[in-house]
Amino acid sequence: MLANEFARPIRLDTLGEGAREVTIAAEADERAALAKRFHLLSIERLEATAALRREGERVFVEGRLAAAVTQSCVATGDPLPATLDEPFALRFEPTTVAGAGDVVEEVELAEADLDIVTYSGGTIDLGEAVAETLSLALDPFPRAPDADDRLREAGVLDEGEAGPFAALKALKDKLGDGE
Repeated sequence: MLANEFARPIRLDTLGEGAREVTIAAEADERAALAKRFHLLSIERLEATAALRREGERVFVEGRLAAAVTQSCVATGDPLPATLDEPFALRFEPTTVAGAGDVVEEVELAEADLDIVTYSGGTIDLGEAVAETLSLALDPFPRAPDADDRLREAGVLDEGEAGPFAALKALKDKLGDGE
């Protein structure tokens, strides 16, 4: 059994020649666990539709993720609702395990290789892949529209007022006043 919050195992032997359409949706307890994992206030909806196509040991997946989440503003902590509608394309490939005597070389990845998900055994986990896609689609620094104003009202200085360049400006102004 797969041990993640949103496991949706797909057995490779169930994938035939053509594309197989799959729709998945997270239940309330799965959404709550994913929200905790991704440091979100909540996930109100998480679903995906995908076409899976197998070529030998590789599985190609093209689909669309739809989600409604609530994040915290990084500056104020206010709840910020967000709606996501993201296309995704993934390639599942079997994990290759290097033996103890094998030399493992550093590999440079091309852009086309960046959306590869590895699996072992005869099953891929579409749910975990969708969860990871959700994580990557989230705004990493969500900010309320009025965050700057509220911080200023609270006496928080911005970088221009408190950073090293502000100190240099203050020194310049001080030296300029003495002339």
